[in-house]
Amino acid sequence: MIPLSVLDLCPVFEGATAADALRNSLDLARHVEPLGYRRYWLAEHHGMPGIASAATAVVIAHVAGGTSTIRVGAGGIMLPNHSPLVIAEQFGTLESLFPGRIDLGLGRAPGTDQVTANALRRDLMTSAERFPQDVVELMRYLGHLDAAGPVQATPGAGLKVPLWILGSSLFGAQLAAALGLPFAFASHFAPAALMQAIAIYREQFRPSPQCEQPYVMAGFSIYAADTDAEGALLASSMQQAFIALRTGRPGKLAPPVPGYLDQLPLPARAMLEESMSCAAIGSRETVRRQLAAFIARTGVDELMIASQIYDHAARKKSYSIAAEIQRELA
Repeated sequence: MIPLSVLDLCPVFEGATAADALRNSLDLARHVEPLGYRRYWLAEHHGMPGIASAATAVVIAHVAGGTSTIRVGAGGIMLPNHSPLVIAEQFGTLESLFPGRIDLGLGRAPGTDQVTANALRRDLMTSAERFPQDVVELMRYLGHLDAAGPVQATPGAGLKVPLWILGSSLFGAQLAAALGLPFAFASHFAPAALMQAIAIYREQFRPSPQCEQPYVMAGFSIYAADTDAEGALLASSMQQAFIALRTGRPGKLAPPVPGYLDQLPLPARAMLEESMSCAAIGSRETVRRQLAAFIARTGVDELMIASQIYDHAARKKSYSIAAEIQRELA
């Protein structure tokens, strides 16, 4: 049975606040925990009115403190925004508070626009280029490498918080393979290089103490409902958010719009259709068919399910349907 995990962007709905979004995230985590979801991932984004997880480590503590068994982690921390030592201390603290339940996914994108990235970083031109060295430095602080330096992460040293490399290109696949780390591909919004990245990662993988064999997680969007029409309506909120982001107008998650795709100009619709190639939208049977096809095509070891749905109750129901389908496919 392919394990399912949740990717929660902590969406702020139109008419709601970040406080509402944070409450919804904890409620969703409590909902999916008994359904058998393996991990609950929260992502670092900055300067976006519709995403409330900018202080990612704080939100992880909020969710982990309100649950008991599900693993909670960062999907991911944008490491070029931070000192590796600070991240080692933050996640060492989380691991000390919630032992055996914390994961740390690492990405090299800023998670924001260039203006906000400049406000976050003091060395914008070189920070992303140092990503591989920063990952190795972080591995040393957390005890994944034998070589210990003069600087210690306290807490953090020796805790070996599981690390992941996240990516939407071939670079992340190559780095994860070289370091012997599990690899998560962001195919839910950037699917173009998915199959090539998986092939490169598996071919070039070098075993490590954390990971003896390649392990691939892929992002996959699910908008499941009682009917195909209802599923398509739920997905229109995500589609609006995607177009707004790609056109430089990010905002809060908007209510669903009937027939939204039909209202778009052809270039915008083509851009959306590419992103939705790694999505299942519709009734239980439609989602089951699309999900099974994706698993068969990719052979992934785990799925990271994203569902940007405006109505919180409908979002929870979509995750419930996905868990039921997973058990049927086993």
